[in-house]
Amino acid sequence: MPDNSSKPPLTIRLCQPRGFCAGVDRAIQIVVLALKKYGAPVYVRHEIVHNRYVVEGLQNLGAVFVEELDEIPDEHHERPVVFSAHGVPKSVPADAQARNLFYLDATCPLVSKVHKQAMRHQRLGRHVLLIGHAGHPEVIGTMGQLPEGSVTLIENEADVAAFVPEDADALGFVTQTTLSVEDTAGLIRALRQRFPTLTAPAAESICYATTNRQEAVKETAVGADLFLVVGAPNSSNSRRLVEVAERAGAKMSLLVQRASEIPWQNIGAISTLGLSAGASAPEIIVDEIVNAFRERFDVRVDLAVTATETENFPVMSALRDVELTPSDMAFVNGTV
Repeated sequence: MPDNSSKPPLTIRLCQPRGFCAGVDRAIQIVVLALKKYGAPVYVRHEIVHNRYVVEGLQNLGAVFVEELDEIPDEHHERPVVFSAHGVPKSVPADAQARNLFYLDATCPLVSKVHKQAMRHQRLGRHVLLIGHAGHPEVIGTMGQLPEGSVTLIENEADVAAFVPEDADALGFVTQTTLSVEDTAGLIRALRQRFPTLTAPAAESICYATTNRQEAVKETAVGADLFLVVGAPNSSNSRRLVEVAERAGAKMSLLVQRASEIPWQNIGAISTLGLSAGASAPEIIVDEIVNAFRERFDVRVDLAVTATETENFPVMSALRDVELTPSDMAFVNGTV
C-alpha cells in the first residue's frame, strides 16, 4: 500500500456525464469498423473528432487523415473515405461521387438534424441565421447545406446589431450544437428583440451532450480551487466548459490535452479539484490525469452525477456485420 500520510489531501469532483458523446463514439467506431472490414488504409477527411490523442490512435490502426479528397492517391480510390462527425458541405459528397470514391459519412445525427432544420427554414422562404463560430467545421458544413447568400453567421451581439435583412418577417435561426447554453440564449434574446417574428427551429439545436456537460461543470465548479477540462484547443465544446467553470466560481480553470500539460508549479495549494472532459476527449486521458494527481496528493474521488445519458447512435448498415469488441476501443476507453 502506498504511504499517503505525507501527501496533502485532495478531493476530486469528477463530473458525470463527461467525455465522449454518442455522436463522437459513433464516428470513432465507424473508422475502427471500416479498418476491420476493409483493412488499411482507410482515409478520413479532416480530424474525425477534435482530439489529437484519438487521431493518433486511429493513425496507429491504419487511418490516413487528409484535408481534402484530392489528396487521396489515384491507386487508392477504391479505399473507404470517412467524413468527420462535424458534418460536411453538400459539395463534399458530390465531389466524392464525381471522383468515384466510396465514402462513409460519420456526421453526428444531431448535426444532421441542424442541417435539416436550416434547410426547412430556407425551403419555407426564410433567411437563415446560424449562431456559431466562424471557421468551425460544423459551421462550414451547415452553411454548405444551403445556397450561397441564404444564410448569415451570427457570432456575437455586434453581428445581431449589424444584420440588415431583406425581410425582417422571414427569418429563422439554428445554432451550432456545441455552444455555450447561456451565451446562445443571450444572442437569441437579442435577435428576438430586433426581430420579434424570428422563427425557432423545430427542436433545440444545442445537443444534449453539450447541455449536460455544461450543467455538470456548473454544479461542480462552485468553490473549486482548480477546474480542469480535458480537451483540445480546437474543440468548441471543451473550451465552453472552461468558460462555464470560470463563471460558476472555480478559482482557476484550465484546458489540458494530457496530464503532461498540467502546470503543477502554478496551481498552488489546492484542496478541491473539479474535473470534466469535452465530448471528444477519451476516458483514458481522464484516468491518466486522476493518476497524476494521486502521485502528488492523497486523493478522494467524489463522482458528481447530474444526468444519465443513454443515447446510442448505431453505425451505418454497411458496417453492422462487423463485430466491435471492447479491445477494439481500448485505445480510447482503456481496459475494463
